[in-house]
Amino acid sequence: MPSSLLWVLFNVAVLAFLALDLGVFNRRPHVVPFKEAAAWSATWVALSLVFNVFIYLWHGPEPALQFLTGYVLEYSLSMDNVFVFAVIFGTTGVAAQFQHRVLFWGIIGALVMRGLFIYAGVQLVSRFEWVMYVFGAVLIISGVKLVTEKKSKIEPEKSRVLRVARRFLPVLPQFEGSSFFVKRNGRRFATPLFLVLVLVEATDVLFAVDSIPAIFAVTKDPLIIYTSNVCAILGLRAMYFMLAGAILRFRYLRPGLALILVFVGFKMLLAHFYPISTVVSLAVITCVVAAAIMLSLRAVAVPSHPVKTDK
Repeated sequence: MPSSLLWVLFNVAVLAFLALDLGVFNRRPHVVPFKEAAAWSATWVALSLVFNVFIYLWHGPEPALQFLTGYVLEYSLSMDNVFVFAVIFGTTGVAAQFQHRVLFWGIIGALVMRGLFIYAGVQLVSRFEWVMYVFGAVLIISGVKLVTEKKSKIEPEKSRVLRVARRFLPVLPQFEGSSFFVKRNGRRFATPLFLVLVLVEATDVLFAVDSIPAIFAVTKDPLIIYTSNVCAILGLRAMYFMLAGAILRFRYLRPGLALILVFVGFKMLLAHFYPISTVVSLAVITCVVAAAIMLSLRAVAVPSHPVKTDK
């Protein structure tokens, strides 16, 4: 199968599944329960693995391995988004039944923006090979900052993005259900829900600064980079509804993600001197994420302080 045809089929399939998601399964706003989120999460993972089989059949084992590694890498890095989304919704007071709508359109925007980022990254890497060293350094710095800096408190009212949005858009003071825009006296107003969507989009742009350069450590194939990113992003919404209530318990997740960023950064810097195979990269990323989750669950299960008993 020619790569051009695979590009077309992939994007058509993505649009079809998104249309089914919004137009059929989630046509009405509702609170997404854990079981539904888990089912959707498993569905997106299964579809990604099916596409991985297509890559294996038509392009061979190495591109398939690169896709799988890139998918696991991007999916792992996306876990940090879940915490930020939970904080955004909590601080802005978005009702649970409307969060799915915000994340759906947020992911649509994320797909477009990441596509542009990937195109720009591919053009830079193909013309200036030294950019890989810059990407590697950025990832290492990001990984170190992830564990050394205190978590910044998200304060929507102080966000520069929202201040700019309010400067150009008239905004109502209260939510209007699931609407992003409403008309009042013949004039169109944005609702606070739209501002939350803008904040979600801006947050994804910041995360893309780490995730997009990271995938270049796995492959420089535009098809693999794009499809692995899209598949990871498509599963992000379901991951949020599945983990949002428990994400704070995964205390070792951020250090694990930081270690992955540092590893990928050094992989880029050492590529010409000591290349690390895709198999090794996949094993390291998988093991680090699994270890971070297991240690977090163990820390929750074991009390941090001994229980005192009366003598």
